[in-house]
Amino acid sequence: MSYFSSLYSSELPHRARAVYMYLRDRADRDGKCYPAIGTIAQELKLSRSTVKRAIADLEKSGYLRREQRWRENGGKSSNMFYLTKADSS
Repeated sequence: MSYFSSLYSSELPHRARAVYMYLRDRADRDGKCYPAIGTIAQELKLSRSTVKRAIADLEKSGYLRREQRWRENGGKSSNMFYLTKADSS
């Protein structure tokens, strides 16, 4: 079976599939990564709004959990993404 077979068989839009694959490619063994929205958008050649919609799609479908990260001075940092659905093996 394909590494992404559950993703391929899902009803997710193409934008969400592309963003999930991007995040999976950058995640550590525990499924965590923290690229900025702008970085994802730039590397996938998508708008920031499209990336935000894709992330919302992934959260709603249970493929992703997001936590806001904060700097020591109280300012926002990039999100921490947790890929939550296991890929089929």
